Amino acid sequence: MKTDEQPTITGYDRRMYAIMNRREGAALHATAARRRAVVVTHIALTAAGIACWLYSVLGDERWATFGILGVLLPWCVATGVINGATRGLLELRVRALDERQRAEKDRVAARAQHVMMWLLLAATVGTGLAGFAGVEIEGLIFPVLFSVFVVHWLMPLWLAGLMAADDLPEDDLSEGALSDSEEGV
Repeated sequence: MKTDEQPTITGYDRRMYAIMNRREGAALHATAARRRAVVVTHIALTAAGIACWLYSVLGDERWATFGILGVLLPWCVATGVINGATRGLLELRVRALDERQRAEKDRVAARAQHVMMWLLLAATVGTGLAGFAGVEIEGLIFPVLFSVFVVHWLMPLWLAGLMAADDLPEDDLSEGALSDSEEGV
């Protein structure tokens, strides 16, 4: 593809853009405090889901399977609220983002990598210290690795939710702003 060509925006891209920019749930993420609360809730639900899944797999606890099912719906709602707050920054394809959004996505990815580096160091040191303390490390390897994998997967979403700016009130929008249909997205 030539560098001067515009990427082709598909029907899928337009539908995803419309979904990620719906305003029905805007009140749930209108302020930084609400976004922080949703991100903290999402982290807590993720931790509960990880614990339930690990108990159901490693501990053979039947109740944990129902715990996963109980956590799943609120976790999906919280994920949707964070995606709405970021306007789908991490869910939309790069070709559907403008330059500002691409730069923001790069900032979120860089910060997530930095945070994960320190989290991996902490997990490594913690597992090593547990081994020195006499804890059987072989039993910790899978749960720790699985937990770090899930956190690595979700860290960009959490950071994007925390870094998202407040929406401008409708009155503050410039009158020359294009609507979604006029932007071609």
